[in-house]
Amino acid sequence: MIYEWIISILLLIGGSLILIGSVGLVKMPDFFMRLHGPTKATTLGMACILIAGMVYFSVTHGDFSFKEILISVFLLITAPISGYMLIKSAIHHNLKAEARTKGLNNIEK
Repeated sequence: MIYEWIISILLLIGGSLILIGSVGLVKMPDFFMRLHGPTKATTLGMACILIAGMVYFSVTHGDFSFKEILISVFLLITAPISGYMLIKSAIHHNLKAEARTKGLNNIEK
């Protein structure tokens, strides 16, 4: 009974974080700011959902599920790398940024 509450809370937190990331993807004014939303949703939101899956399968099937751990490791490795590659590509193509975007003075020309 208590595990159902834990799973429900983790699913709600994960879904909320993914929703916030999706809204950020739509609402942010330029590419550099827009990249933060999906990366946060990928790391935090998917982590909550995968932990909920691990709790569910460990309670209902009685064994530990390694699939969710492998998915988590894959997401935690690939999300920062893909974000870094997207930013490097945007800098290489001299993509315009809003004046209020932070860190523009750190970009090498």
